[in-house]
Amino acid sequence: MSAGTGAARPSADAGTAEGISVLPAGSGALLVELSSGEHAEAFHAELLRRRARGELPAVREIVPGARTVLLGGIADGSARLARELLTWRIPPLRRDTGDAVEIPVVYDGPDLADVAAAWGVTAADVPRIHAGTEFRVAFCGFAPGFGYLTGLPEHLHTPRRATPRTRVPAGALALAGEYSGVYPRPSPGGWQIIGRMPEPGDLWNPAREPAALLSPGARVRFVAAEVRP
Repeated sequence: MSAGTGAARPSADAGTAEGISVLPAGSGALLVELSSGEHAEAFHAELLRRRARGELPAVREIVPGARTVLLGGIADGSARLARELLTWRIPPLRRDTGDAVEIPVVYDGPDLADVAAAWGVTAADVPRIHAGTEFRVAFCGFAPGFGYLTGLPEHLHTPRRATPRTRVPAGALALAGEYSGVYPRPSPGGWQIIGRMPEPGDLWNPAREPAALLSPGARVRFVAAEVRP
């Protein structure tokens, strides 16, 4: 089950409160719509905390999206849970909790100069700024192992390329809007490429459990790597 960046809106609200709507999403599922990406991340983090404490035993799946969280496999009482969700007080999102996944990257992407111009800095500044930012996996989608990472301040949000590339190589580190992401496999894409992983195969490995290196809620830190001869 994947929430992606959005979902079809069901026909009737299960309930609405300030900044949050809870809607039925078929049998045994609820779609929670939040007012912003930051709110969705904070709500997802609270769900994980409560599940770790054993307070959500009836929910099998928690799938975050850009501004939604889908709760799936609810054994019973989805209407009751919907009412309860509307009463939750959600603490502000903390980005400094848990161990960080470190990803080595060479900052030599073809769009480095364009990103620098959009940021109003030099091309040499982009790696320092990006690697100095603490990121968090907001949600996953697009391709297996692809995490949408948030953390860049609003003035560093980056427009997509006017013309998408027909092929982006595996391991490419790229930016679009508020997100950073690393392509786990070759694919078309319109994001601005600023670097690459020297060894991209670790992002998605079906023989590993879990197969994805990045999961929603994980902290991510990029480490500038030297170009090997």
